[in-house]
Amino acid sequence: MIEKILLAVSGLGHAEEMLKTLKEVPSIQHVKVTVLHVVPPQSTSAAMTDKWEEGGKILANAIQSLNLDPSQVSSILRQGDPKDVVCQVADDMDADLIIMGSRGLKRLQSILANSVSQYVFQLSSRPMLLVKDDIYVKKIKRVMVAMDNSDAAKHCLSLALFLLRDIAGGQLILINVTTDLRGKTSEVSEITPDKNSVMATAVAEAQKYDVQTRCFSSIGKPGEEICRLAEELSIDLLLLGSPDRRPSVAKSFVDIDRLVGASLSDYVRVNATCPVLLARTVA
Repeated sequence: MIEKILLAVSGLGHAEEMLKTLKEVPSIQHVKVTVLHVVPPQSTSAAMTDKWEEGGKILANAIQSLNLDPSQVSSILRQGDPKDVVCQVADDMDADLIIMGSRGLKRLQSILANSVSQYVFQLSSRPMLLVKDDIYVKKIKRVMVAMDNSDAAKHCLSLALFLLRDIAGGQLILINVTTDLRGKTSEVSEITPDKNSVMATAVAEAQKYDVQTRCFSSIGKPGEEICRLAEELSIDLLLLGSPDRRPSVAKSFVDIDRLVGASLSDYVRVNATCPVLLARTVA
């Protein structure tokens, strides 16, 4: 269920376009949207004043371009470290989804370039929709979920069905990849799921909402296979579960494997040719 969306804008990228596309989805049309722009600290008061004025214009332009019902949208202009402020505002408003632009930086580049979207994903347990600067945002019809037995994948399935259930002609694509890290790949095969399998359970859940479903399987490196199928099937939105592997005492610290690019979610975030919604289960 998505009722409150936090849209973080920087004046660049496709985040606003993604929200406009989402607002065409029937189940999203009545959500409350908070548009946030964060002004980083500046070295002089004059520079701070200039940045503050620029931030106000960025917010105004974003809200104007979104063309939302005024009763459904609010704006926040705040000073601070963007990655910290986005997380704090998301918690304060209890956001169901964070939408941000992403430059799609790889591995250590995210650290060196102080990637806001990467750090927010690290530190927030909320679903996060990343929209790379170099992709084309399309009307949502085909939604893909990388399916396994994890709670995070099941959470993604629920989000996908929430989005698709009232879309005429909408289609849910389920993929399961058998891992082979040697780099060998198989042809992507459309399958009929085995009875009582994770995929069969997902199909049964989709049938409750009359959502058309197709299932695929392949063998290879999961990130590469997921991105390959997303491109081959012209997927409009990809949902990927990202289980939080950190112990509870370390929830406020980044997951180094993800930060340096060793995780599935990081690979897909960087390489997918469509918007990617990354979701964790919320404790």
